[in-house]
Amino acid sequence: MNTKTSNVRILAECAILIAVGTVLAQLQLFRMPNGGSVTVVSMLPFILISFRHGNKWGLLSGFANSLLQMLLGGLYTPPAGTVTAFAGAVMLDYIIAFTMLGSAAWFAKWFGDEYSPRSILFGTFAVCFIRFLCSFVSGFLIWSSLTEQGFGAVTFSLVYNGSYMLPETIITVAAMLALYKKAPMIFNQAD
Repeated sequence: MNTKTSNVRILAECAILIAVGTVLAQLQLFRMPNGGSVTVVSMLPFILISFRHGNKWGLLSGFANSLLQMLLGGLYTPPAGTVTAFAGAVMLDYIIAFTMLGSAAWFAKWFGDEYSPRSILFGTFAVCFIRFLCSFVSGFLIWSSLTEQGFGAVTFSLVYNGSYMLPETIITVAAMLALYKKAPMIFNQAD
């Protein structure tokens, strides 16, 4: 298979997985009042792209996901109402948070073998944690006017964002482990 055919096949697979992730993001178990929700493994397709085709394709697909999340999930405007707050919310809550899901393979390589169960679970957990960190930082820097300033804002952000990201992370890691146990061959980039 030549490079052009291979790239078209990868692009088609990424498009399908982006569509699957977008549909899964609409299947919400619960939704928070100012953004954030627990979904039915909506992060898994973007993490899987990273493992199957590397970080370049994973990050590109994650970026497409961030744009779709803003368009379809509703872009929440921060209460501060400034251009800086809006830009910060867009960057932290959407672009960085969802794009970084596509870097799971990079984190998995820290264990040497990016296709062992341990490395796949670590890569999955790492990108879910980065998504939480983006929301957490945004919560106390940008959304803090919803609560008191200072330590109260940090605590509020930790509890608010942890309340949906912890279950979302557990569900995603468990689903990734189940997927690996049932079909480990789909993690090989040669497939």
